[in-house]
Amino acid sequence: MTTSLAAETDQRERFYRVVPELLADDTRRALVLAEIGVAYLDPHLTDDVRPRVINVGIREQLLISVAGGMALAGMRPIVHTFPPFLIERPFEQVKLDLGHQGVGAVLVSSGGSYSMAAGGQTHFGHRDVALLDTLDDWTIHVPGHADEAERALRRAVASDDRVYIRLDGRSNRRRYSEAGGFTVLKRGSAGTVIAVGPTADNTLKAVEHRDVTVLYADTIRPFDAETVVSTLTLPDLAIVEPYLAGTSIPHLSDAVKHVPHRLLGLGVEHKELRKYGSPKDHERAHGLDVEGLKNRLDDFFG
Repeated sequence: MTTSLAAETDQRERFYRVVPELLADDTRRALVLAEIGVAYLDPHLTDDVRPRVINVGIREQLLISVAGGMALAGMRPIVHTFPPFLIERPFEQVKLDLGHQGVGAVLVSSGGSYSMAAGGQTHFGHRDVALLDTLDDWTIHVPGHADEAERALRRAVASDDRVYIRLDGRSNRRRYSEAGGFTVLKRGSAGTVIAVGPTADNTLKAVEHRDVTVLYADTIRPFDAETVVSTLTLPDLAIVEPYLAGTSIPHLSDAVKHVPHRLLGLGVEHKELRKYGSPKDHERAHGLDVEGLKNRLDDFFG
């Protein structure tokens, strides 16, 4: 992390400040946009990198196809827009132009599940990780802090893998992750709770009265089964994710398949909310605020 960026906590703003530097460092790298972010990014661009910033307009399928073509030509594309426009709308292109062609790109979303609450259902992105789980060989980062987002981005552009970085409008009060895998935030003897990305602060507060182990994940794929098993006490496990509830339950179940277990998956509920509200309103409606998490985790653990 560069010193000049240390005080910034907004994940999206950190992305806009770091990506021009990454483009300048390697002429193979390019940034592909579909209008979203253009005005925010422009003040940070220099003349030497500007030709490698391509705005395709409001054409999300083309957004991914252009990235796939760049990757086939030996470039390292970074692709950016809101989650439903990056994963849902161009899903066929993500599947074919990247996965089927066997090439990589760095997909960077912004807005999380409901940080763009005023945009309504068209801008809600809670299905993204579940959709990518149907495809092979994706690394998925869910940073809970701008420092984690920057680290994930720098590692992603240095590889040729297929990487998804899910930036959220909310952040934890500090960086929790250590180098690689899940991080142990708290040790207990009566079960395990896994907090993913920006859910960590609320989760820690919700279980401060409970004797449970709390693990933190800012990289959720590949799933760190080793840490889950090595820290396991009672085989009662809950996972709190900032996207569709239950998305990681198959991975968690597979990790503890050697013992009888009980699982709880918390996240954005499947039922559609038809009122805009604020991000806090949605957090509360889905039971992801401190009170909601405490009540549901108390019911589960007893």
